[in-house]
Amino acid sequence: MPATTVARKGANEPDSVETLHALVLSSLDDDQAVDTVSIPLSGKSSIADHMVIASGRSTRQVASMANKLVDRIKAETGRIARIEGLPAADWVLIDAGDVIVHLFRPEVRTFYNLERMWGFGEAPVASGEAAPPGTPAPDPA
Repeated sequence: MPATTVARKGANEPDSVETLHALVLSSLDDDQAVDTVSIPLSGKSSIADHMVIASGRSTRQVASMANKLVDRIKAETGRIARIEGLPAADWVLIDAGDVIVHLFRPEVRTFYNLERMWGFGEAPVASGEAAPPGTPAPDPA
């Protein structure tokens, strides 16, 4: 009787990338992240296939979301995600390889405006904050 070989998908295969991306989005949704945006980088950059940007309402929420996300990535994929910016938790970067995650406090996110830098429009404006100069007024309709 011939031995059965089980093929294991590599970390860079499309199914693995999309599974990781879905895990990141699901985790952020579960932790009530605000204004989550996913920017496809495939074909634009070699750093990752997806960049996910989200906000937390406070440094405590940003730190909590980051820690939970890193733990979930390790538990469900076996990947060790690198994390930067956790002590201050104004802007936390999580590098999970094929998916890069930026978690911000709203004011810091507006200041850096990563969405615009990557050609994805304006960063969301936190409620109660003045819009950055040059931002069109919202349509009253």
